[in-house]
Amino acid sequence: MTLIAFFFYVFAVLCIASAAMVIIARNPVHAVLFLILAFFNAAGLFVLLGAEFLAMLLVIVYVGAVAVLFLFVVMMLDVDFAELKAGFIKNAPVGAIVGGIVLVELALLFIVHGFDLGTAGKLQAATPPLESGIANTEALGRLIYTKYVYFFQASGLILLVAMIGAIVLTLRHKEGVKRQSIAAQVARNPATAVEVVKVPSGSAIVPSSQGQNS
Repeated sequence: MTLIAFFFYVFAVLCIASAAMVIIARNPVHAVLFLILAFFNAAGLFVLLGAEFLAMLLVIVYVGAVAVLFLFVVMMLDVDFAELKAGFIKNAPVGAIVGGIVLVELALLFIVHGFDLGTAGKLQAATPPLESGIANTEALGRLIYTKYVYFFQASGLILLVAMIGAIVLTLRHKEGVKRQSIAAQVARNPATAVEVVKVPSGSAIVPSSQGQNS
């Protein structure tokens, strides 16, 4: 067994075990921590495949943002986990059927191809090999910003429209709240913004409250 094969089996076993613990763990905080562990092991598998960009993306985006957000939501919100468990038990038969189908597909895959790790090397590489001197990240950048640049810009536009739509749908205007009018502020001039009061010599401006008391 080569060193790459050894690390592949280590990362794969840990990833499957941590993914199972996400479902089995009783404590939701522990489940999120196992989810982070699964992300790290999946990133290790991507590194073994030569896709260091996907590994970095998995760690930065999912571990650094999504998983930590889940952890804070679970710790700070009062979630009724008994109700969630009841829904899980209710949908367990459907999940068992889907899981059984996936296991049958994996068994057929191993029966046909076996455990030969060299099978993936026979497929066409998505990016140039390391011998060409171009790293995976650089090859993806050249491919995205040349051949697929219009699709990349279109996907960014779709995400921008989705973000604006989510903000518009969740925005609620409350009555009685003083709001800022940028047009009114820009249209102000010294005549409306400044009030000049001439005070005679030897006298002072008395506030209205003090004048009434006196």
